[in-house]
Amino acid sequence: MPRGPRLDSPGTLHHVIIRGIEKREIVSDDKDRGIFVSRMGSVALKTGTNIYAWALMTNHAHILLKSGQPGLSAFMRKFLTGYSISYNRRYDRHGHLFQNRYKSIVCEEDAYFLKLVSYIHLNPLRAGLVTTFEELEHYPWSGHSAVMGRKAYEWQDSDYVLGYFGERVGTARTAYLEFMQQEGKFGRQPELTGGGLIRSAGGWSEVLSMKRRGERQFSDERILGSGEFAQEVIAEADASVREKVPLAKGCPEVIELVERCCQRYGVSRQALENGCRRKEFSEIRKELAMTLVFEMGLSYARTAPLLGVSASAVCQIIKTAAAADCR
Repeated sequence: MPRGPRLDSPGTLHHVIIRGIEKREIVSDDKDRGIFVSRMGSVALKTGTNIYAWALMTNHAHILLKSGQPGLSAFMRKFLTGYSISYNRRYDRHGHLFQNRYKSIVCEEDAYFLKLVSYIHLNPLRAGLVTTFEELEHYPWSGHSAVMGRKAYEWQDSDYVLGYFGERVGTARTAYLEFMQQEGKFGRQPELTGGGLIRSAGGWSEVLSMKRRGERQFSDERILGSGEFAQEVIAEADASVREKVPLAKGCPEVIELVERCCQRYGVSRQALENGCRRKEFSEIRKELAMTLVFEMGLSYARTAPLLGVSASAVCQIIKTAAAADCR
């Protein structure tokens, strides 16, 4: 299924995942690692990007950041392009170093900030690059060492992270370390590497439980957070982003669901996608919009072409149906 446009408003909290093309290395030695980190930091300062957590692995990297005024795309473009040029020159290579599109998830800060900090900073421990928390504290290629006071980067906002644990630096670091040790017991926590209803709810079992209880929650695969938060992010997104409607015709489950609904009403899927305005199509669009967004976790943009309407029209259908349910 094609990927939707990015949500890229300044001041948005993002979990960014960068991967090497075809799972190849993005760093080959400590000099590469130093260049990568230095480049990341210098571009962050130039673009006003706040970096709270990061971990550089061999073939991928994680960054938790809040975008500056130029936006996430400007930061990532300057950062990754500059590093790629340096890496290619050093190894006399050509072509792409990174996957063409890095992954960025908009995150609800109150609910997920600390979880994401720990998830990212625990990456070297989970991967076996270090074996103890003492080694992790001195490991130079993640932001944990800076939070613990072993490294100092003017571009990493360790004080913001420690502020969650107390006003005094010493006691805050102790509490932060205790939190990290506790989080280390939970394993990989894949729900923190993406968005959508399943991840926000914590898995299919909770989604099914919500369905049995008759609860509905708006979701978007680009957003990790509550339904209310996801709606706020979409509502605040630039209109040009909301109106982009990439086709969602690569997922058999989605197509099958739409086909079944159209068959029940005795209409064709082609007529639905072509925007037919007959009365029965309004009911079809209402039913499908609620199912595709709330249960399948599709964004407005990916739902829109399936219903033959714009992304903003999907938003309005959802709002109208939700309001009717509350009466």
